[in-house]
Amino acid sequence: QLQLVESGGGLVQPGGSLRLSCAASGVTLDYYTIGWFRQAPGKEREGVSCISSSLSSTHYVDSVKGRFTISRDSAKNTVYLQLNSLKPEDTAVYYCAARPGSSCTDRQSLYRVWGQGTQVTVSS
Repeated sequence: QLQLVESGGGLVQPGGSLRLSCAASGVTLDYYTIGWFRQAPGKEREGVSCISSSLSSTHYVDSVKGRFTISRDSAKNTVYLQLNSLKPEDTAVYYCAARPGSSCTDRQSLYRVWGQGTQVTVSS
């Protein structure tokens, strides 16, 4: 049974960087499309980035393009989200989620397995 555990969150100053990890156990992540989502206080959860299982194509929401990078390390069964040039509006709980389909989608209901989330706070 697939389980996901996020880590790497923390408090960082504006302009700083963090690397979030989404580590899987139970099943290889290579067969899953992985999405990163975030939920800020008082806001709905939104899709941030995604890496597909086929060809590992990547997608980003416009607000993070050029600043965030998603990648997959098959040997470690982990997906990463590199967060650079962080802004206060990036403050949120970040979740990774897995779906068995081969393509990215923003439809959160299609992601079957979710991690517990990791807090990212960008503040001076």
